[in-house]
Amino acid sequence: MDASWSDPRHVLDVVDRLLSAPRPHLLLRFSAELGKLIPHHAAAMQTGDCPRSPLKVVGDQAIADAVTSVELQRLVDRSEPGRALVVDGVLGGVERWLVLLSSMPAVGKGAVLAVVPEDTELPTVELELAAQLWHVLSTDVGQRAADPGPDVLASNLAAATARAQAITDLGQTHAATLATLLAVLRSGRLSDGVARRTAVDLATDALLELKGVVDRDQALSEERAAAAFALLRAQLADLVRHTEVDVDLVDPAGDASLPQDIAHTARTMTRGLVLAALDRPSTTRLRASWRLDGSVLRITVRDDSPEVVDAIPARGLTDRLSALGGHWEVDAVPGWGTTVTAVLPLGVAEPPELRPLDRLNPREIEVLTGISQGLRNRQIAEHLQLSEHTVKFHVRNILDKLDVSSRGEAAALARDLRLEPVAHRTA
Repeated sequence: MDASWSDPRHVLDVVDRLLSAPRPHLLLRFSAELGKLIPHHAAAMQTGDCPRSPLKVVGDQAIADAVTSVELQRLVDRSEPGRALVVDGVLGGVERWLVLLSSMPAVGKGAVLAVVPEDTELPTVELELAAQLWHVLSTDVGQRAADPGPDVLASNLAAATARAQAITDLGQTHAATLATLLAVLRSGRLSDGVARRTAVDLATDALLELKGVVDRDQALSEERAAAAFALLRAQLADLVRHTEVDVDLVDPAGDASLPQDIAHTARTMTRGLVLAALDRPSTTRLRASWRLDGSVLRITVRDDSPEVVDAIPARGLTDRLSALGGHWEVDAVPGWGTTVTAVLPLGVAEPPELRPLDRLNPREIEVLTGISQGLRNRQIAEHLQLSEHTVKFHVRNILDKLDVSSRGEAAALARDLRLEPVAHRTA
C-alpha cells in the first residue's frame, strides 16, 4: 500500500473529494480513488437509495455492458455489511475473483459494490480501508437521497414509473413463456425423462429469478407507508420528547406502498410543517397525519394556536411540492388554529384537461365568489373567518390556476358560473 494512505491528512483529502462529487459522478469518483488503493478493471454497485437507477457500473466497457441485476443480487446476498470480502462469483457473464464491499448506514437502505480487482492477493489493511471508505460514501448517498432537491424529485419519479411499467411488461411476457414451457415439458410427451426433469428445474429457477427481479425492484424503489411513517416518528422523537407542545403523530391507515421519492418528500414536508406549527404563538397541541386518498397522499398538520400568522409554507417546501405536481390546502381561522395540507400525487400521470374553474378546490371557489362580488381580501377573510394572509394565499393560487393576471379577469370567469354570494359563517 502507498505510504500516503498512512497519513490521516491524505485519507481526509480522499474523503473530501468523495463527498464533494456531484451525485451522478459518485461511483466514478469512488472507483478512481479506490483504484489507488485496490487497482481494478470494473466496479458494479446496487443501491437502495436511488429509485431512478439502482444498478450502476463503471470501468472496462466489456464487463460493464454485460453486468445484470440478477448477477449483482446474487453477490448482494453473499455480502456482509461493514466488511470487504474476496469471493469467486459471476459478474458480466464470467466467473472471476471479486471484492465485495457492503454498507448499511443508519440512514438509507445501504449499498453493495462488486469490484473486479487486477490482483487477487490483497492485504487485509487495504480491504479494511476500502470497506471504511465505502461506508462513508454510502452514508453520504443515504443522506442525499433522504432529502432530494426539486430538480431530482421529478426526474426520479418519472424514471421509476417508466421502469416499473417496463418491468411489468417484461415480467408478464417472460412469465407466460416460461409457464408454457413448463406445461409442455410436464406433459410427458418427451421420452428423455432426465432431460425433461432438467428442463423443468431450469424453467422453475428462471421463473423464481424473474419474480425476484420484480420483488427486488419494488424493494429498491418503494417504501411501505407504515414503515415510512415509522421512520418519520423516529426522526421526530427527540423533538416530541423535549417540547412542551402535545404532539400527536397519527399512523396512516393500511399499509400501501409509496414510491421512494414520495416517501422521502412526505417526511421532509411533515418535518417542515411540524416545525412551522411549533413556531406559532400559543400552540399547545398539534396533530400530524398522512392519508392515502386514491392517487394522492395528503400530509396534514393542524395546530390549535388562536393567533394566526402567515400560514403559507416556506418556499423550499413549495418548490419540492410543485416539482411533483402537488399543491397546498390552507385553512387558518383566528381563534381556532391553522390546518395546512400538502397534497402529493403518488405518480406521474397526465391529468385530463379541465375547465378553468374545475381546477379550484372548494375553499378557492369561496374566495373567488368574494372576488366576483368586488370584496377586498380583508372583507373575504372576515366573511369566511380566515386570516388575511390565508386569503392572499388562495387568491394567488386562483390566479395561477385560472391562468389570469388580475382579480378582474378571475371575477369575469366566476360570474359566468353564477356563483352564490359568500355567506357569513358562525362559530
